[in-house]
Amino acid sequence: MTRADPAGLEHLDRQTCYDLLSRTLIGRLVFTQGALPAIEPVRFRLEGHDVVIDAELGLVLPAASRMAVVAFEADAYDEDTRTGWRVVLIGRSHADGDRVRIRPEIVRGRRIRSLPLTAHQDTAVG
Repeated sequence: MTRADPAGLEHLDRQTCYDLLSRTLIGRLVFTQGALPAIEPVRFRLEGHDVVIDAELGLVLPAASRMAVVAFEADAYDEDTRTGWRVVLIGRSHADGDRVRIRPEIVRGRRIRSLPLTAHQDTAVG
């Protein structure tokens, strides 16, 4: 079940979020490193509702595997149709062998529907 907000963005239910994630291979892991925010693009897969990331980056495993609260984001956008989606998971991460496993506690997603071009978008500049 989905619902649209006043701006026309469609809020996605949990199952739709997981369905979209299951169709993509690359996401972004957001964690803290040295008390600063860090974002790394990563390959991932779903195991049930857990996000599993192979520790391909030496940076990711130590910083993101200590039961820290992390965010994981994936998205897609189609220029031709001007549509897209974004899913964000928030949960604790932990080391699982040479992988990082994220067990989401919060799952949020939105779909962007195509909107008509406004006058300033439809006019060429130059």
